[in-house]
Amino acid sequence: MLVLILTAAIALLDQLSKYVVRRSALRYEPLDVVPGCFSLTCHLNDGAAWGMLGGWNGCLALVSLLVILLLVAFRRRLFDKTRTHRVAMGCMIGGILGNAVDRLRLGGVVDWLDFYIGRHHWPAFNVADAALCAGVGIYMIAFFLAAKQTESI
Repeated sequence: MLVLILTAAIALLDQLSKYVVRRSALRYEPLDVVPGCFSLTCHLNDGAAWGMLGGWNGCLALVSLLVILLLVAFRRRLFDKTRTHRVAMGCMIGGILGNAVDRLRLGGVVDWLDFYIGRHHWPAFNVADAALCAGVGIYMIAFFLAAKQTESI
């Protein structure tokens, strides 16, 4: 149940935030929140992370849906029943789903969080991207900690 709640919460929060961004003045002019460091913007990315595979939106949408199906189908092999793994899975699926909805509806993913130093920008991202990265990070840390415990026994 935790996985479903997290998945839905992340996907809904992601879609709501993107809706607000797309309806705001950010579509025309970024808003400096912390000058020289962080701004809110509105960018439609039809590629993958860092703009790679630009123009491959349709293929990326199919891959996203396939990955969700594979995560669900192999959940018992990939994830144990701990709360940590359930949180990781919910974050991953929620993030993938949030961006997949954009790809199918808009032809690309709406990115709006822009961190930078001077003219050097980290690629803009969104709530779904952050949740997906957090989920993968949580999963990796849990995996390595479990492996270390097994190793020390």
